Amino acid sequence: MKSRYDAESDILYLLIKEGNIKDTVEVSEDMFIEYDENDEPIGIELWRARTNVFGEMLKYLNKLTEVKGIKRNSYMKKMKQVA
Repeated sequence: MKSRYDAESDILYLLIKEGNIKDTVEVSEDMFIEYDENDEPIGIELWRARTNVFGEMLKYLNKLTEVKGIKRNSYMKKMKQVA
């Protein structure tokens, strides 16, 4: 799998496998899946990636640190001490 991110248009593209696109299906307002001649998915296009992908990843990482009892500020202080 390969990925490309276009910062100007804020689109993340995930290439599952090479092939000719037969059809593109809009799964949601910001997600499109491309299918080949065998109706197998070959690509995924995610619009508004900063919000839909990266923003969600940051929320998840912040929750992980909370679950482990690490406060973000204390973590950042520790990282500065190490650097």
